[in-house]
Amino acid sequence: MNWANRNVLVTGAGGFIGSHLTEKLVDLNANVKAFVRYNSRNNWGLLELLPKEKLDQIEVIMGDIRDFNAVMRAMEDVDIVFHLASLIAIPYSYVHPREVVETNVLGTLNVLMAANENGVKRFVHTSTSEVYGTAKYVPIDENHPLQGQSPYSASKIGADELARSFYCSFNLPVAIIRPFNTYGPRQSARAVIPTIITQALTSDKVYLGNLYPTRDYTYIDDTIRAFIMIAECKNAVGEVVNIGSNFEISIGDLAKKIISIIGKDVKIVIDPRRVRPERSEVERLRCDNTKAKRLLGWEPKITLDEGLKRTIEWIKENIHMYKPYIYNI
Repeated sequence: MNWANRNVLVTGAGGFIGSHLTEKLVDLNANVKAFVRYNSRNNWGLLELLPKEKLDQIEVIMGDIRDFNAVMRAMEDVDIVFHLASLIAIPYSYVHPREVVETNVLGTLNVLMAANENGVKRFVHTSTSEVYGTAKYVPIDENHPLQGQSPYSASKIGADELARSFYCSFNLPVAIIRPFNTYGPRQSARAVIPTIITQALTSDKVYLGNLYPTRDYTYIDDTIRAFIMIAECKNAVGEVVNIGSNFEISIGDLAKKIISIIGKDVKIVIDPRRVRPERSEVERLRCDNTKAKRLLGWEPKITLDEGLKRTIEWIKENIHMYKPYIYNI
């Protein structure tokens, strides 16, 4: 696909993955609209970290995806939609389940309706591996049962099924990308890798919850490549595609690896506040990326060790952006 002069809308553009995707689309010479959640400080989230020459090429639109009229205005003359906007923190969903459902389910409905009414040519909906819950078998392929073990994962299941329904009911050209655990520069400390890194860099203790669950990690550059490739792939329309490495590591072993790379004597401490409810904890995630390889020609290029080194260096240079001394939900 030639992205030059394509009109693209990215919802959730101020977030971790959204800001990297927006930057990549600018590099591809697309005309990019970045939909960012309104705040009175006129803060554009992580888009603020982009170089000025790139930021000047982006049309930033502030609003709320729960507001259909705001979404409709943003959707005007758009060819391709990347829908990433959602409330993503699992612990936050325990405290504010209604807000999470309203944003992730009703917000997604608004974006789908606006896209359908405006006749967009491609709609890439962002799912999450959390919809699978604790693995019933590994590696997890796209046919694995969906299990809502937290209000967040339940809301994403609802959003995914709405996206699928618009493909089936209205022929909206929807492709669903389902990343496993993406990490890298700019990620907030509500995610485990920045949590470990920021604490290890600034203290002699790292406070964590459960250490035994396993996760499948993909570096941000590889994930962004997958977003672009799924938007370009006609055969991805109507499909769900897992994006992951087919490699799992426990939280405890991940922490030890990060501490080893940093090269400090750091103690790992279990913090009861960070331990998730037993039936809500997703104990095991490992991606089957066979479909991504077959359909998109995608597979990860950056190893976990290399990705962690890059992430540690970026956080070290930007440690002022974090609050390592508090538990971020």
